Amino acid sequence: MEFSLRQLMVAAVATVAISGSAVAADMSGEAIAERIKPVGSVYKEGDAPAATAAASGPRSGDQVYGTFCVACHSSGVLGAPKSGDAGDWGPRIAQGMDTMTNHAINGFNAMPAKGTCMDCSDEEIVAAINHMIEGL
Repeated sequence: MEFSLRQLMVAAVATVAISGSAVAADMSGEAIAERIKPVGSVYKEGDAPAATAAASGPRSGDQVYGTFCVACHSSGVLGAPKSGDAGDWGPRIAQGMDTMTNHAINGFNAMPAKGTCMDCSDEEIVAAINHMIEGL
């Protein structure tokens, strides 16, 4: 019994090894390049390609809010003013748009700089602020 189990295991390992090499059978330069290509890119500050946001144009305040801001500003996480809540936004609006913009872009209290939207332009951040306070 032990002998046949060993044979079965050797056969299973050989089958896996052979089938694995069949997947990589295409050894053309293009196929190899496709298999080993990077999955992403890393850029140092100031070196990031400008084409990412510029290609599609600026995002609307609604788009920025829905992607980056909603997690905290829909429920007031860690004291974030809730979107559309005049009581939360009143004191902030009283400080002026320049102060609100500065806090949103540079971070303030628990809010990180640009609310984690590191590829947002300053104009997109302002659009998101306006989206959250419209109708107050």
